[in-house]
Amino acid sequence: MDKSIKSPGFGDGCPRAKLQALNWLEGVSGNDDCNIVEVAFKNTRTGYYVNAEPLDLHIGDMVVVESSPGYDIGRVNMTGRLVRLQMRKAQLKDDQDLKKVLRFATKTEMERAEEAHDREHDTMIRARKIAEDLSLDMKIGDVEYQADGVKAIFYYIADERVDFRTLIRVLAETFKVRVEMRQIGARQEAGRIGGIGPCGRPLCCSQWMTKFNSVGTGAARIQDLSMSPQKLAGQCAKLKCCINFETAVYAEAQKQIPGKDIQLETKDNLYYLFKSDILARMVTYSTDRKIPANLVTISAERAFEIVALNKQGIKPDSLLTDDQRAEDEQKKVVDLAEQDDLTRFDKARRRKKKGNNRQNAGRKDGNNGNGNQKKDDRQPNQKRQRQQQQKKQGDKKTQE
Repeated sequence: MDKSIKSPGFGDGCPRAKLQALNWLEGVSGNDDCNIVEVAFKNTRTGYYVNAEPLDLHIGDMVVVESSPGYDIGRVNMTGRLVRLQMRKAQLKDDQDLKKVLRFATKTEMERAEEAHDREHDTMIRARKIAEDLSLDMKIGDVEYQADGVKAIFYYIADERVDFRTLIRVLAETFKVRVEMRQIGARQEAGRIGGIGPCGRPLCCSQWMTKFNSVGTGAARIQDLSMSPQKLAGQCAKLKCCINFETAVYAEAQKQIPGKDIQLETKDNLYYLFKSDILARMVTYSTDRKIPANLVTISAERAFEIVALNKQGIKPDSLLTDDQRAEDEQKKVVDLAEQDDLTRFDKARRRKKKGNNRQNAGRKDGNNGNGNQKKDDRQPNQKRQRQQQQKKQGDKKTQE
């Protein structure tokens, strides 16, 4: 069998399956002692099968595996020792009954599988219409046909328990296949559909994430993120899973900066915490609790020093150190907001407009704009006067 046979749906450029993996133990001695392989099917569905023949399997090979009933075709996603680690992560045991890898997929079997896959979208649309006609409170998010076309898996989302026994019977009669219903959540649906996240990378749930932990708004507050639902929600309309990724780091870093209830007292003012840069360990204080007033940014170490001085009854002259105050005096403060003010050209435009109005009024009155009569108007052209006099004298001679 030619191993180079690839399904258009499973191609290297746009694989049908997601959750692609890298065998970083490939080439290491003793890595081939595991006869179990991980096989990926449509989107995020994977399974573990025993290579009983044994076949010389590598990542990317298209194989035929046992199914119930019939057979299915998938892509080898992982081989070697890493398969056992993947099974342990999925809470599966090696001694449980696993189906077998039968053979490499032939060209005829691949073409038949593609014909079955081409019917999936139309089947999903028709199945949604059937569920709506039966007044079922559920959404059919995806349909996956088995490679031999004998069975179809219908993935659905429902907030409550749904009695779909009638739906299974109608679907089996309509599509002439064995029907299997699988309930998934909003995050699983986003992983199956795929997409690009706001970070510019493919969604984590469609690339590598298989276990979805609960995400709360408390994690966002720890990281001092905006509480806007549009920014916190992902494509599944739930809180982004990546919010949990750095929560532990921020929680540990927060212990190294002063708390929000700690006030710093100097000889002149009482300062309240306004904002903090947790990772940079910089804190900004304001003389007002609610609005930014007389903002001063200092390091967390300097803040702890002032707290220790206040406990001893000592009030420093300023939150800044002497060196910092000297540097601030040398720096020239430039207000960028004032530079970008849209009204900064208004005065010049008004002056220019007033000048133009004066000039126009002067032209209408016969003046040059300065209140003086034009030179050409005060001193008529002498040549033109002589021509007029000569014309008059010529007219008199003609009359005589």
